[in-house]
Amino acid sequence: MTTSSQDRAPRGRPSRTAIYQRFGAAIEDLGRYGGLPTPAEAKQLWDDVWRLEAHHSTALEGNTLALREVEQLLDQGRAVGAKELKDHMEVLGYSEAARWVFRQGVEPDEPGRDGLVTVTEVRHVHELAMAKVWAVAPHPAAGSDEAPGSFRQHNIQPFPGGTTPPTHPLVPAGVTSWVDQVNRFGATFADGTLGVAGVPEILARIHVDFERLHPFIDGNGRTGRLLLNLILTRLGWPPAVVFRGQRRRYLTALDRADHGDLGPLAELIARSVIDNLHRLIPDIAGPAKYVPLEALADEELSLAALKQAAGRGRLEAIIGADGRYRSSRPAVEAYKVSKYSRGGRA
Repeated sequence: MTTSSQDRAPRGRPSRTAIYQRFGAAIEDLGRYGGLPTPAEAKQLWDDVWRLEAHHSTALEGNTLALREVEQLLDQGRAVGAKELKDHMEVLGYSEAARWVFRQGVEPDEPGRDGLVTVTEVRHVHELAMAKVWAVAPHPAAGSDEAPGSFRQHNIQPFPGGTTPPTHPLVPAGVTSWVDQVNRFGATFADGTLGVAGVPEILARIHVDFERLHPFIDGNGRTGRLLLNLILTRLGWPPAVVFRGQRRRYLTALDRADHGDLGPLAELIARSVIDNLHRLIPDIAGPAKYVPLEALADEELSLAALKQAAGRGRLEAIIGADGRYRSSRPAVEAYKVSKYSRGGRA
């Protein structure tokens, strides 16, 4: 990537290079904090990410359930309102697949396994995500050999941007090649020859290559996002969630990546991983560990207030290599006490 129009950002918005650097710093912080908590250790935090992922990833594909309806469906197991059964089954299936994916990085089914992903797992993720909705609303053009977990036996029309997925006889070999691509990346990263800041564009390439392959007759977008998160969690990193409000930006980024410009999609992925790290980081770090101020903000003290206090030297904090302040819970509590003493002057 060159520093040109690809890297320029609106005034006040961090450049793409800065986002990549923040991604690298966040992942390095995660290693120092001892890695992600298990779902058993931080159930509420993981459930929050799980609900968001199930809601937004299905909403990108047209699902009409609101977040509160998704939360009630997943938490209480019952439908709300008069939405179609298809919408409820989409969310239930996707949530089952997402929960399996999230568990793999922190509580893997096969400890000590080689590689980040297998062809069998590609098919398994698709089957988990699509089986429930398929039972009530199968794809109208699907044959009996194209059920969830089975590769398509149809050719796909060219995408709006002009790219044409491979013909269906080439799909099995294409998936094998994609899995090899993912596992080569995993091996290269494991041996230390690849810096973390360079990872977002590789992840973007992996994601767009899967979507270009389009190995299933339906559910490729959902499966591709789940597989991206399987890769992330197996690296020990937080998953990425693409929000429904980012749909146009996400689709545009996919199209640009398909035509060689990986930057917008890589930036979107990097930002999402950082955001979810901040969601999970309170349980990652011990009480005296220094963490980004985003993880310490609450209803009493906003992020802006913490930044101001750190900048004025009233909150004990350090500045990391990425230029962001970090502090600890005890330091914030001490600042709260001092803030409301001596006449309430901060």
